[in-house]
Amino acid sequence: MYVPTKMFFTKGVGKHKEYLTSFELALRNAGIEKCNLVTVSSIYPAGCKRITKEEGYKLLSSGQITFCVMARNSTNEPNRLIATSIGVAIPADPDQYGYLSEHHPYGETEKIAGDYAEDLAATMLATTLGVEFNPDTDWSERENIYKMSGKIVRSFNITQSAEGDKTGLWTTVISVAVLLP
Repeated sequence: MYVPTKMFFTKGVGKHKEYLTSFELALRNAGIEKCNLVTVSSIYPAGCKRITKEEGYKLLSSGQITFCVMARNSTNEPNRLIATSIGVAIPADPDQYGYLSEHHPYGETEKIAGDYAEDLAATMLATTLGVEFNPDTDWSERENIYKMSGKIVRSFNITQSAEGDKTGLWTTVISVAVLLP
């Protein structure tokens, strides 16, 4: 059974005339280009420790099969705003799993995209934990309710945004949670 014990977060931007190359450059910018990435769904494993990017990079080997949660977005439209975000919600109980959410919008600023992804992850965790809230209130109100419940210890996001290249090159943005054994 493979259950990740460590996780780090990274993000990147790449621009190139070829779509696939812009993605490769975003991976390089994020520092994870040497891995064979396998995307998985969005559970933050119970007891998983968040480590820094620098610590995580040291644990990666060339060609390694590496599990990750990735948000990815691309455009070749000049000046089009794109973003990606991974929202994270970690429960107070270390024996309980948390949530990661992926968001990949067009036309949203980094702040709006990040808040949305964080809200999404925290809301998924809150419903799992039975935290009562009004889904029609805004994120800042719900965030206070979630944290005051004592069941959600922390939420955050890792977000990357960019404007499409003015000359029409492909622009790719990624936000990634890398899961390690």
